[in-house]
Amino acid sequence: MIDRMQWIKRQFSFDLPLGIYANVVERVRGTPARLEDLTRGLSREILTLRDGDQWSIQEQAGHLLDLEPLGMNRLDDFEAGRETLAAADMQNRKTHEANHNVNTIQNIFAAFRTERTEFVRRLDAYDEEFVQRTALHPRLKVNIRVIDLVFFIAEHDDHHLARISELKKLFGSSA
Repeated sequence: MIDRMQWIKRQFSFDLPLGIYANVVERVRGTPARLEDLTRGLSREILTLRDGDQWSIQEQAGHLLDLEPLGMNRLDDFEAGRETLAAADMQNRKTHEANHNVNTIQNIFAAFRTERTEFVRRLDAYDEEFVQRTALHPRLKVNIRVIDLVFFIAEHDDHHLARISELKKLFGSSA
């Protein structure tokens, strides 16, 4: 197996042409369905099993839900014309404190789908001029456009979906 790069070490080239904005939006629109598909048929035991001190499959799903307000806040930042986007909590306290393993995966799915649907509704309403607005990403220390934010979120989604796939293999689940 190829060692996965830690999210915090990822570097990005934000040079996507505006003409693929709809494609990138489609990626984030599809994350709830892909998440549900990846976890379908898994037992509660597998969903909540941890690999050492690393998050379980259900905690990975919960983490995606936990970050939805950040994406919305960053859209608010773009809409308000702020120079710098809201910062993420790099300690992931919300996820660590949420105790997602005592919840049900169905509750996490429903809440995530609701939050993501609203996020995508906003993205669908933006025009070309708005999608090109820029603001400073506080961790990466580069100006990004709205399309870049959406790409960044899609990459983050895929990072956690890939980890769920890894955990399924690790725990011997072919579901």
